[in-house]
Amino acid sequence: MKPALIVHGGAWRIDESEHAAHLNGVRAAAQAAWEILQQGGIALDAVEKAIMVMEDDSTFDAGRGSVLTCVGEIEMDAMIMDGSNLRVGSVGAIQGIQNPIRLARLVMEETEHNFLVGSGARQFARMKGLRLAAQAELTVPREVERFRQYQISPPTPTVESFMAAHSGGTVGAVALDMDGNLAAGTSTGGTPYSLPGRVGDSPLVGCGTFADNETGAASATGHGERIMEVVLAKHATDLIRYGHNAQQAAKMSIEYLYKRVEGFGGLILIDKDSNVGFYHNTPHMAAAWIDDSGNLRTYIHP
Repeated sequence: MKPALIVHGGAWRIDESEHAAHLNGVRAAAQAAWEILQQGGIALDAVEKAIMVMEDDSTFDAGRGSVLTCVGEIEMDAMIMDGSNLRVGSVGAIQGIQNPIRLARLVMEETEHNFLVGSGARQFARMKGLRLAAQAELTVPREVERFRQYQISPPTPTVESFMAAHSGGTVGAVALDMDGNLAAGTSTGGTPYSLPGRVGDSPLVGCGTFADNETGAASATGHGERIMEVVLAKHATDLIRYGHNAQQAAKMSIEYLYKRVEGFGGLILIDKDSNVGFYHNTPHMAAAWIDDSGNLRTYIHP
């Protein structure tokens, strides 16, 4: 099977001054993951690697660089899914972990559970020997300033925030390896100034992330509450089952997101035949993928 890869770094209005950083970030993630696939590595490893690269990059709202809740804390969500057997690993509202996607994979592979949250997820990380980080290590000046501004003037409704220029975004990756196995993953610091304990779409199976060798694999980004309501990632892969390719399914799914619940966001997708697709209804979406000629391509707006 011809391998395939696509990654994203969020969908909203990205401030023009941040375009280069977002493009560099998704490019680096795609390059690291593509090396794994070219060497015969598995899709899960490629997805995990791509997301870890972006979690380590403070440009994005994931890992280091995550946004702050309304009480000034960082709470992160992540999920990884194996399309060969539908196994899932998720963590929600996790604190003090620089690479939540790594912890999500440990949940999938080393427990009988699918989803761990909060202090329980952090305790599991400690049990597995993952390094626990202080919040100060994950906090960046950009988010401290945003938090202070929101204390003075609370943010506009979430739906409006996707049309206002700002920085930081959810990250995700989808891969197909030489054995024909698909995998998908998503990682996020959540929504700025959210209530403590809020969990978005990213770690919820079928909402922000889904992978099934029989159809395709997807990672979503955008207004999490609306994405949850239409189970966006599963909706997209179901369209593949009904005869649409990856690009068609991505476009149709985002159009459905807006038509049904007036949601904003973006979606990356690979179908079982190694076709890559993406679509968004926000002003920008940072993405990188490998085209049919084996060249790395990047995108941020039409």
